[in-house]
Amino acid sequence: MHLSNLPPEHHHHAPLSDIESRVKKLEALLIEKKLVDPASLDKLVDTYEHKVGPKNGAKVVARAWTDPAFKQALLEDATTAIASLGFAGRQGEHMVCVENTPAVHNMVVCTLCSCYPWPVLGLPPAWYKASSYRARAVSQPRDVLQEFGVGLADDVEIRVWDSTAEIRYLVLPMRPEGSDGLSEELLAQRVTRDSMIGVDVL
Repeated sequence: MHLSNLPPEHHHHAPLSDIESRVKKLEALLIEKKLVDPASLDKLVDTYEHKVGPKNGAKVVARAWTDPAFKQALLEDATTAIASLGFAGRQGEHMVCVENTPAVHNMVVCTLCSCYPWPVLGLPPAWYKASSYRARAVSQPRDVLQEFGVGLADDVEIRVWDSTAEIRYLVLPMRPEGSDGLSEELLAQRVTRDSMIGVDVL
């Protein structure tokens, strides 16, 4: 599947895809058969949306933008720095943070499967697990970024980091221009999940 054919996830009012429709039907059937408790399901979804997810990563990024000591700690030992904010757990045991600069742009892929830092980014998006992204992010990173709407100058170096079962990566995006007066909380609202994977710029 070509990346440009993947449905944009931010279109909340788009019709359900075939897979989404099947999941909804399966969920309804499991609830009807009393095999799944709706309250427990809601709690699980809430956990991944609000407690284990991109909002956590956004807080890490915003702290790094506003606290030079934390930023240095994050770049030296991301696992410990992230845990100091209360974000740790399965799939986040060994984290590495890589920083975007005007000269270097980082992006993350898992070429073998879909290794992903759950404590700071939640569950991986469908496109991250797609074979097209996994193959082309390594061989054609500039083209892939272009398909995500990220056009980089030719002199910007692109570094692709391959996540594994042992190491997971978090991209520290560049702070948006004109955001100097914003609080840490407001800065966190500017951070996107995709910018922490490296397929978006702020």
